[in-house]
Amino acid sequence: MELRLLALYPEQMNIYADRGNILFLRKRCEWRGIEFEYAAAGPGERLDPAGHDLVYLGGGQDRDQRAVAADMVETKREALAAAAEEGAVVLAVCGGYQLLGHRYQIGEEGLPGLGLVDVETERSPGPRLIGNVAIEVDLGTGPRTVAGFENHGGRTHLGAGETPFGRVLEGFGNNGEDGCEGVKKGNLVGTYLHGPLLPKNAWLADELIARALERRYGERPELEALDDRMEQAAHEGARRAAGV
Repeated sequence: MELRLLALYPEQMNIYADRGNILFLRKRCEWRGIEFEYAAAGPGERLDPAGHDLVYLGGGQDRDQRAVAADMVETKREALAAAAEEGAVVLAVCGGYQLLGHRYQIGEEGLPGLGLVDVETERSPGPRLIGNVAIEVDLGTGPRTVAGFENHGGRTHLGAGETPFGRVLEGFGNNGEDGCEGVKKGNLVGTYLHGPLLPKNAWLADELIARALERRYGERPELEALDDRMEQAAHEGARRAAGV
């Protein structure tokens, strides 16, 4: 069994240790004897929508988003839309999440988005939304808690037909107003939580792995249980930091 991961713009979109998410996915596969194939696609590079089981897009500052937004729409949008439609797992964090929607408005400048979800983001003149955060999510197996860290100046609003990734327990979430955090659509997840996200929420990493393998092999695998005492301690520490 093998999981094939594609990282988009890993040199440009990688802040707050977001690359740790990829490392964590690799190790959890390797510990179970699952082969892990890593590929990257940067500026000007196209991708095969059938060639990857999990696509990862990390966070970036405004200058990094400016550097990749138009290229991503031109060279990757069609393939990414096809991959998502066919059930590939897509995880986009912070700046990557903002680029999943229609546009990211920064003053008079509008950065084009992929349009994979009905989402709009606008850079607010108000204070940045910063701090430890915890949300309640349900990916089909009952409510679970996801904890992490957020630091964003953009305020994101979901269209009427979109579903948030989770409900804010503590922190700001998408915009500090509506109690929603992130977006989920099929096997696509966009979220502001990083720091990085997955090492603090091992169950979520396993859910993404299982969905990616199910997409490739046609059947959801029963993942071998791991000794997650350290991962559980990291999760509990992140929850305590958020006040949950």
